[in-house]
Amino acid sequence: MTRVNMMLLLGVLASALYLVRVQYESRRLTTELDRAKDLAQELQTEHDRLDLERRALGTPLRVEKLAREQLNMRTVTPAITQYARMGDSSASAHAPVSLKAVEQP
Repeated sequence: MTRVNMMLLLGVLASALYLVRVQYESRRLTTELDRAKDLAQELQTEHDRLDLERRALGTPLRVEKLAREQLNMRTVTPAITQYARMGDSSASAHAPVSLKAVEQP
């Protein structure tokens, strides 16, 4: 009978140790999951902030303002536009003709 009791005692101890190990692993994984969720939330917030900033930087008014201030560009009007004409007959018939606006002083 003592042999059976010893086997049952060893079985109970083994299952108790296994239960403690599984609970520890469960807590560790839960903590890791919480950290991952927090990081995902931070990354989503950062993505939203950067997306909003990108949209703000690309507005037509801001682009036009930068073009005027930093590049000294002006809006094209018929008064300051010259168009190139094909006047030279020696030019190749297949040569491309580029029409570009040229600013007059």
